[in-house]
Amino acid sequence: MSSVYIKTYGCQMNERDSEQVAAMFLAGGYSFANSELEADVVLINTCSVREKAELKALGKMGMLCSQSVDRPWVVFGFMGCMVQSKARELFETVPRLDVVTGTHCYHRVFPLCDSLLKQRLASAVHSPLRKGAQLCEVEDLPDAHNRIRDHLPARTSCSAFVSIMQGCEMRCSYCIVPYTRGAERSRPAADILDEVRRLVDSGVKEITLLGQIVNRYGREEPVIDGRSGFVRLLEMVHEVDGLERLRFTSPHPIGFREDLVRAFSYLPKLCSHIHFPMQSGSDRILQLMRRPYKQQKYVELCEAMRVARPDLAITTDIIVGFPGETQEDYLLTKAAVEQIKFDNAFIFQYSPRRGTPAADMPDQVCLREKEARNHDLLDTVNRIAIARNRALVGTQQVILVDGPSKTNPNRLQGRTSQNKPVIIEQGIAKVGELLPVTIRECTGFTLYGAV
Repeated sequence: MSSVYIKTYGCQMNERDSEQVAAMFLAGGYSFANSELEADVVLINTCSVREKAELKALGKMGMLCSQSVDRPWVVFGFMGCMVQSKARELFETVPRLDVVTGTHCYHRVFPLCDSLLKQRLASAVHSPLRKGAQLCEVEDLPDAHNRIRDHLPARTSCSAFVSIMQGCEMRCSYCIVPYTRGAERSRPAADILDEVRRLVDSGVKEITLLGQIVNRYGREEPVIDGRSGFVRLLEMVHEVDGLERLRFTSPHPIGFREDLVRAFSYLPKLCSHIHFPMQSGSDRILQLMRRPYKQQKYVELCEAMRVARPDLAITTDIIVGFPGETQEDYLLTKAAVEQIKFDNAFIFQYSPRRGTPAADMPDQVCLREKEARNHDLLDTVNRIAIARNRALVGTQQVILVDGPSKTNPNRLQGRTSQNKPVIIEQGIAKVGELLPVTIRECTGFTLYGAV
């Protein structure tokens, strides 16, 4: 039996895409290899949001190709956003590369790789290593998304991602996603509900709805009874029998209207957590980023959501060192973090992306200053986050048990509605079980609970 290994970099959308590609290989009779060094097909799903992610993927593939001299039949492939932006130049960078498939062609990954592997196994297993076939699929093909949706992954978790839309049209000046994922395309609600039901029937308890800007789902649809297409979709998914928890990521302040805020007050399955990218606390920098909202509007949305759901945890993304960012601009961001008191934040040093407007802006911030602001803001975020976690000691929380702890396989880990990890003793619960626990201890970002 042939085997496949898939390494994923980047966002939850990439994770979901990898799951679906893996399901196609399973349906085609493949098994999952324990490591990339044992697989007959090795795929890397790439991210282009930051240069570091691209370099990791290129370095990983280069290393794997150099180790395959005694296994000339192995098929190596890149998928994803980096392919969409770099396409054929990847073959020059990694000469041993065989297949590249862009973000619109995931349904082509299995047939391309399987065909190439069968040719090699039939005729060239013992021949010297030869240059790959260099197959390239990056064009948008009709109905590609719906053809791939029928391949549900084999469930190893009680949680699952469901893609409800593709693409982005916001054109933030630093972001390459609109160029790699294309225009916004919303899936029909009936298709989404069918996928959710099938996942729940397979044992999934928690669904996370995914979109580049998830709250723009169905924006072409009319508002009915004051509810947008996205809020109506939340209501429909909420009603699926057997579903226990519902999440969505990531929304944009633009289009985040009162009906979505209100949803937190009447949809109990909707979890008490939202990842809500702020990017900067300076209106001037937000304008340069082409983020069409004011900082005050962002703060008001956070406050309104916490009124609708008092225990809501808010996490965010922040970019430091954007072109033109002064120390004063940075301090406005730091002040916003102090004011909003995020439960956590992903802080990124600005990384120029080829072809984006920000890459050619004047007043690029030096690496030294980016690093200093990054460390300073991270200290602030961590201090606030740890204090918020410690405030949970002594409270009762309901966790969804995920599986063994990542750091101690003799214990179990679950997550609260606020998406905070909680460690409990082994043997007192099963994966997928909703369990009430009392938080007994906090060690920074990890909570420890007792049933």
